Amino acid sequence: MLRYVYAHDLHQHGELAHSMFVDRADQFKTRLGWDVTVDAQGEERDEYDALDPLYVIWEQADGRHGGSMRFLPSTGPIMVNDVFPELTGGDAISSPLIWECTRFCLSRDVSGNVAGALTLAGLEIMRNFNIAHFAGVFDRRMVRIYRSLGFSPDVIGTMGEGRDRICLGLWDYSVEAYHRVAQKAGIQPELSTLWFDRSFGGAVEPGSVALTG
Repeated sequence: MLRYVYAHDLHQHGELAHSMFVDRADQFKTRLGWDVTVDAQGEERDEYDALDPLYVIWEQADGRHGGSMRFLPSTGPIMVNDVFPELTGGDAISSPLIWECTRFCLSRDVSGNVAGALTLAGLEIMRNFNIAHFAGVFDRRMVRIYRSLGFSPDVIGTMGEGRDRICLGLWDYSVEAYHRVAQKAGIQPELSTLWFDRSFGGAVEPGSVALTG
């Protein structure tokens, strides 16, 4: 199932949170060889985890992490502005209608279409929080995944060549994309909505207006 958890509430999901950060270390440090920090508990965290982001986490049947993503509003510090300013042409992204999505992670032992479920969760956030766009930096291995899920971004900036090439993408919300991704993920929209409502007590962010869909 999908859980939506703000950083300040991760202590309520101890094993789930710990296994998420351990899987992040395994994916980004061990498998991809990124220059990331792993602590004595084997967890990968960075400064953006300290900004109370919203996490979407696929919880497996045993209560452990199967996959996750991290979201922050672009009105505050975000990775694309701080770390990859070349991708924006020096013009920082900042809008209440744009959130950044980072740290897309899948556990080694996960089964099923968890990537599809996480993508649907992102659209669920957009639909309920009135977010028009997600921004995110990705490498070429993700292009095939986005295409297979029917939710490819508009590329608005690139940097590097060959295997080192990275892109800045902008994903747009639409009702059609929401239902298309739900179908490809094999998750009924009603179930997706139920998971979202359980995490937020049936309410959305104060002052937000849900998009029609």
